[in-house]
Amino acid sequence: MKKPEQNGEKKGIFIRFLNTIEKLGNKLPDPFMIFVYLAIGVIIASFIFSLFGASVVHPGTGETLAIENLLSWGGLQYIVTSMLTNFTGFAPLGTVLAIMLGIGLAEKVGLLEIAIRKTIMKAPASIVTYAIAFVGIMGNIASDAAQILIPPLAAMVFYKLGRHPLAGLAVGFASAGAGFTANLLIVGTDALLSGISTEAAAILDDTLIVTPADNWYFNIVSVFVMTIVAGLVTEKIIEPKLGKYEGKAVIDVSAEEHPKANKGLRNAGLAALAYIAVLVLLVVLPGSSLRNEDGGMIPSPFLSGIVPIILGLFLVLGIAYGKTVGAIKDSGDAVGFMAESIKDMSGFIVLIFAASQFIAYFTWTNIGTWIAVNGAEFLTQINFTGIYLIVGYILFTASLNFLITSGSAKWALEAPVFIPLFMQLGYHPAFTQMAYRLGDSSTNIVTPLNPYFIVVLSFLKEYDKKAGMGTLISLMIPYTLSFLIVWIILFLIFFYTGLQYGPGITPYL
Repeated sequence: MKKPEQNGEKKGIFIRFLNTIEKLGNKLPDPFMIFVYLAIGVIIASFIFSLFGASVVHPGTGETLAIENLLSWGGLQYIVTSMLTNFTGFAPLGTVLAIMLGIGLAEKVGLLEIAIRKTIMKAPASIVTYAIAFVGIMGNIASDAAQILIPPLAAMVFYKLGRHPLAGLAVGFASAGAGFTANLLIVGTDALLSGISTEAAAILDDTLIVTPADNWYFNIVSVFVMTIVAGLVTEKIIEPKLGKYEGKAVIDVSAEEHPKANKGLRNAGLAALAYIAVLVLLVVLPGSSLRNEDGGMIPSPFLSGIVPIILGLFLVLGIAYGKTVGAIKDSGDAVGFMAESIKDMSGFIVLIFAASQFIAYFTWTNIGTWIAVNGAEFLTQINFTGIYLIVGYILFTASLNFLITSGSAKWALEAPVFIPLFMQLGYHPAFTQMAYRLGDSSTNIVTPLNPYFIVVLSFLKEYDKKAGMGTLISLMIPYTLSFLIVWIILFLIFFYTGLQYGPGITPYL
C-alpha cells in the first residue's frame, strides 16, 4: 500500500523541482537586457580594476596591457564613438543575415516543409522511426520551425501504423531539439556560432577566424550516429514504456499539397545538381581561384567563402521550386520572400546590438585577456587542463540550458570567457565551440523554458488528456541522457584518434 504513495511523493518532488527551475528561469530578464547588464558590469569592473592598477602580459605579443577604464574620458569616448561599429562590424550579423536570405526563401516558398512531409510520410514502415529521427536532426535547416512541424507529423504516422503516437511525437521532438546542432549541410547555426567565436578569439588573436565549416566533419558523423541513437531509444525504451495506445484522438496535421509539389521538388533537385556541378568544375579547374596558392583546399577561398556558396545553393533551390509551383512569378516575389525572412530575424538583430557592445567592451578593457591568462595559470597550477576539463565544460553548458535556452545568447555570453581561456591552454576556438554545441543541444528538450516545449505539450495532450509537463519531460530524459553520453563519447573518439572536427580543425591551435 505504501508503494504508490512513495511513487507519488517522488513524482511530486520531481514536479516541484521542475516548477522551481521554471520559476527561476522566468525571473531572468530578456536576453537583450542580460547583455545590457553585463556591459554595465564590465564598465564598473574596468573602473575597479583600474583603481588597483591591474595589468596583464599579452600571451602573443609579450606586451603589458593595463586594464582600461571605461569610466575615464577615453573610455566614455570609446563607448560613444564605437557603438555603431561594434554593431555593424560584429561578425555574426552579416553572415547570418546573408545565409538566411537563401534559407528563408526556400522556407517561404514551401520547399522545406514539403520536403520534410514527403520524407516522413513516404518512409517505409520498417525504418520510419529512423527516417523521422534523420529528418528531425536535419530539420534545423529550417531553424526552430522543425520543432513545431515534425512532432505532430511523426505522431500521426505512428498512429496510422498502429504504434503509440506519443512515441512518434517523442522521437520527432527529441531529434529536432536535442539533435539541433548536427547537419549534413552548413546552415545558419554554423554561421551564427562561428561568427561569435571569431569575435571572442580576437580578444587574444585578431587574425584567427572560425569559419562556418569548422565543425562540419563532426556534424556529418553526428547526423548518422544520433539518428541511430534516437531510433534505438524510441524502439527499446520509449515504446515499451508507453505500451499499447488505447485512445482515439489524433492530431489533424493534414495540409493540402500543391498539385505541382512533386514537380517542384524534382526541378529543385535538378537545379541543385546543376549548381553543384558548376561549383565542382570551378574548384577542379587548373589554377582555380577557389583553391589556395598550393592548390589545396585547407585553408582556401572556397572554405572562407562557404557562406555565399551555401546562400547560392538555397537561392537556386528556392527559386526553382517557387517558379514551378507558382509562388514566384517574378523577381519581386523572390525579393519579397527574402525580405520576410529578414523580418523573422528581427529579434536576433536586436539581441546582437546588445551582445556586440558587451563583447567589444570586454575586449577593449583587456578584462577578457586578464581572465584568460590568469584563469589558464590557475588551471595549470591545479593540473586541470586536459580533455576532462572540456568534458566538464560540456556538462556546465548542458546545465545552463535550464536557465538560458537561447543558443545564440548563451554562446555570446560564454564565448568571450571560455574561448580565450581555452586558447591559453592550447585549444582551438572551433574545438571549444563544438564542445559548447554538444551541451547546448542535448538538454534543449527537457527545459520547460524552451518556447517550443509548451507547443509540443499541447500536441501531446491531443493524444493523452491527462498528460502534463512531467509526462513530456519523462519521455525526453532518455533521449537527453543518451544524446549527451554518446556525443561525449564521439567527441572523445575524435579527440584521441586525431580526427578533424572540420577542414583542418584539430583540438589544438
